Amino acid sequence: MPLLDTDRALTRDSYYAATAQREVVYPPLSGSTSCDVAIVGGGLAGLSAAIELRRQGLDVLLLEAQQIGFGASGRNGGQAIHGLACEQDVVEAQLGLDDAKQVWAMSLEALDLIRQRIAEHRIDCNWQDGYLGLATTAAKGRALAQWADRIERVYGYPLTRITPGHLQQWINSPRFHSGIHDPRSGHLHPLKYTLGLARAAAAAGVRLHENTAVTALQPGDTPLLHTAAGTVRARQVLLAGNVYLQGLAPDLAARIMPVGTYIACSAALDPARLQALIPSRSAVCDTNFVLDYFRPTADHRLLYGGRVSYSTLTPARLADSMRQRMLASFPQLADVPVEYAWGGFVDITMNRAPDFGRLPGHVYYLQGFSGHGLALTGLAGRLVAEAIGGDARRFDVFARLKHRPFPGGARLRTPALVLGMAWYRLRDMLG
Repeated sequence: MPLLDTDRALTRDSYYAATAQREVVYPPLSGSTSCDVAIVGGGLAGLSAAIELRRQGLDVLLLEAQQIGFGASGRNGGQAIHGLACEQDVVEAQLGLDDAKQVWAMSLEALDLIRQRIAEHRIDCNWQDGYLGLATTAAKGRALAQWADRIERVYGYPLTRITPGHLQQWINSPRFHSGIHDPRSGHLHPLKYTLGLARAAAAAGVRLHENTAVTALQPGDTPLLHTAAGTVRARQVLLAGNVYLQGLAPDLAARIMPVGTYIACSAALDPARLQALIPSRSAVCDTNFVLDYFRPTADHRLLYGGRVSYSTLTPARLADSMRQRMLASFPQLADVPVEYAWGGFVDITMNRAPDFGRLPGHVYYLQGFSGHGLALTGLAGRLVAEAIGGDARRFDVFARLKHRPFPGGARLRTPALVLGMAWYRLRDMLG
């Protein structure tokens, strides 16, 4: 089944779609027009860039092939966490320690930016402070504590250490050994947040068009974008469609892979019962390479993610399999049904570092958030807007990160990745 068809099927049982009201429908593009900046992709990165560019007084037009927030922006786990998807040593090895410190600081700016935008644009998206990173074994607990020690020593970022003896104060689960807590990170309803940014962009004067797929891009001094019913001539183009660019930039497509990720949401619980599971109401991730992540919702459900598919095939009996993962962490929820189960595709890079840069012909791109983009997408939009406005210093720190194509070419890279991830799953199981 083609990626988009699979993805549409995965949206049908989304808790987010069921609990976020789409108050505005943005019309498809019809006819020919022009603008200063044309953005391809109506997710968090594209919308964030649009808001920042309008603050510079630029004429901005955004094209979304489906609906605003259709992709990962509107279907993710809702967790906004410090850092990148890759470890800091990946960044240090490429950029050096000074620039790695700047990248870390910008990842914290990304968290603050979410709070600022929620307040400025009055976005009701159920923001909740707090993040727990939990280890499942003693060995992983030691590694996590050593990581936290270095982050505090080298990057000046303090994290609360949670020892085995104090873990029950933070989470009522037999699965975990120890952990860390970060009050600056947190979680929200991602589709509500994305739709709120779209309203803010439209109010600022951004021209938004849904159901408008870009069928061709002609780079140049004034790039030209073609759609089914019109064209757009722009001074600059931003590609922010990730795995949904549908061949517009083949060189970029070779550096990212679509990875299916899946989430379930329980029936509503008694508030006290949910509070007893995670007293701080924090978002939670384990430290496995193929990780589980979960959080409470504002309406007292447990939202639980964890399965991934590197073949783009949806797991069989998704709701049942996700419920079993939830029960592995919280066996006391054996009487609680799962009411929603859905998924989507994120774009990962080989090294899990984000991939930002430029293509010839006045084209910028943002991709490769690797499942860690809820906060970073907002920062990315700010950085690319700075670059388009003439100050590329911060954007170019990220643009210096190098990325390789996935091995195996178009036919073999998916099987190669499936085999590689099988090894990481085995490593997680063996501790």
